[in-house]
Amino acid sequence: MLYKVTVEFNKEIFQISQNQITIGIKSKPINGKANKEIIKKIANHFEVPSSHVQIKSGHKSTIKIIEIQY
Repeated sequence: MLYKVTVEFNKEIFQISQNQITIGIKSKPINGKANKEIIKKIANHFEVPSSHVQIKSGHKSTIKIIEIQY
């Protein structure tokens, strides 16, 4: 399943609406730390291993396309 993910920094939010997720993270976008936090939060929410969550596009953007394999 593909989701459009919008990232907001320094916020604690996680909202899902159809195929869109708005997620708040604390990590800075340095050395991939922000992307790792995003993957971890999404994996925890959908109760899948982190290896089943993959960023398809937007690695350096606040808008990403993420694929979750169930």
